[in-house]
Amino acid sequence: MIRTADGRWDKSKLPSRHVTEGPSRAPHRSYYYAMGLGSREIAQPFVGVASCWNEAAPCNTALMRQALAACDGVKTAGATPRAFCTITVTDGIAMGHEGMRSSLVSREVIADSVELTLRGHGYDALVGVAGCDKSLPGMMMAMLRLNVPSVFIYGGSICPGRFEDRDVTVVDVFEGVGQHSAGRMSLERLTELERHACPGEGACGGQFTANTMACVSEAIGLALPYSSALTAPDRARDAYATASGEAVVRLIETNIRPRDICTREAFENAAVVVGATGGSTNAALHLPAMANECGVDFTLRDVAEIMRRTPYLADLKPGGRFVAKDMGEAGGMPMLLKTLLEGGYLHGDCLTVTGKTLEENLADVIWRDDQNVMRPYQRPLSPTGGVVGLWGSLAPEGAIVKVAGMTGHRRHHGPARVFEGEEACFGAVERGEYRDGDVLVIRYEGPKGGPGMREMLSTTAALTGQGRGDKVALITDGRFSGGTRGLCVGHVGPEAQDGGPIALIEDGDMILIDADAGRIELEVSAEVLAMRREAWRPRQTDYESGALWKYVQTVGPAHLGAVTHPGRKAERHVYADL
Repeated sequence: MIRTADGRWDKSKLPSRHVTEGPSRAPHRSYYYAMGLGSREIAQPFVGVASCWNEAAPCNTALMRQALAACDGVKTAGATPRAFCTITVTDGIAMGHEGMRSSLVSREVIADSVELTLRGHGYDALVGVAGCDKSLPGMMMAMLRLNVPSVFIYGGSICPGRFEDRDVTVVDVFEGVGQHSAGRMSLERLTELERHACPGEGACGGQFTANTMACVSEAIGLALPYSSALTAPDRARDAYATASGEAVVRLIETNIRPRDICTREAFENAAVVVGATGGSTNAALHLPAMANECGVDFTLRDVAEIMRRTPYLADLKPGGRFVAKDMGEAGGMPMLLKTLLEGGYLHGDCLTVTGKTLEENLADVIWRDDQNVMRPYQRPLSPTGGVVGLWGSLAPEGAIVKVAGMTGHRRHHGPARVFEGEEACFGAVERGEYRDGDVLVIRYEGPKGGPGMREMLSTTAALTGQGRGDKVALITDGRFSGGTRGLCVGHVGPEAQDGGPIALIEDGDMILIDADAGRIELEVSAEVLAMRREAWRPRQTDYESGALWKYVQTVGPAHLGAVTHPGRKAERHVYADL
């Protein structure tokens, strides 16, 4: 879309024409005059600036400031910003109790609410500002669904805390709970740790889900280069927000849309970056969900296969030594992307929101030997990525485990100890009621069975804190936090509520997990399983109304992204072309 010869915008094909153009829209324009707009601003394209700002957690408190800076950029470039907020459910607060059932559901609500806001008001483009785990993919899903010119910007990570002369994150506090329960940390030390772990605003500092998806936003081409590098308190972030507002107006002019950017090859680039950074297993949910919005076939198996052949290069917590702030200071995503491109691991011809290709964006990036956060592709931390897919008789639809930083305990053969939900398992772990060699099985925590596919960080961190994270394995049809470490297998599918093999496990059944071979096997005969299946019935949950009930009616399996609608393949129109 271009401007006319006298510099005015031609809105004849923009969605906002439905609310601003012609005599019949005089009532609509009266509302805009009421908000202080003039005829020039009304005649310009309308850019929705969506923010996940709230006071639920520090992940989100810096977002309004950056959203307003993005509005300034939109204005400077000659368009009209329309700011609005959507929700966030912050995992650090929701973790370990019923609140976590709302977390993955919030991804869908974020995408739906942004979609409805743009549809309802006829906005022509979108800048999305997000800061916590599910808000990043939720915002990008909305961009791909609407297919209006869009730019994503991450709100930034938190600075590391300092405790006993070392950098710490919130995961250290979760693990501290386990240390305390095992008598390895006093209540006084735990209290001191909790006061210092999170020194200010920003998302969790390690390569957990938020920072993983922030890296994805740059790798997939929806965010400006370097925009995910700076911490949330750094006021220089505002300049990136302003630049994002300016960039989206250029995309309106050139009619470059998210689906032009997020091709199959771009999703492959994103999966490479997750593997190279030892990123969160949650990316294996979010990338298929994003792909569903633009009609790209990209499943858990695709994600796992790409990460299997990707070198692990970034030495980031929880498996490594550094946090997101360190990576930003070492050169950020462009530095990592440059070496991956040189090694032949990326598609350099993918288009990005700069209007240039990924390779063009990286042309002037020079590798820095004065940093040790990231390795060049010739000297990886390990030759394969930090996340591994597993298949076998226990998980015909697949499962996933994060192996970044694990030097041993990648293979486990032991008896099952079955728990019907996380609380029961956490209680047993807290009381020390398990044995070395056990395979702890937490089931009925999948998208339907939970409902909501909860994360298990409280339990896994307690195991690590007790010093026994390498003595047992844990499997679940639920999820794990990006901060989880140890042999913890999630996304087991089919889930228990759908009658998957995980629903049929009994205490004492032998289970084999082999991360190197990509196998997960339930060593029970087909005849025995058939008998158990005859007696099995789905579990009735306590959620028979409300948002969680609605989610269960439409949510699909984890290996396809736990999505709640058919996506582009069922579209009969695209919002951007209405």
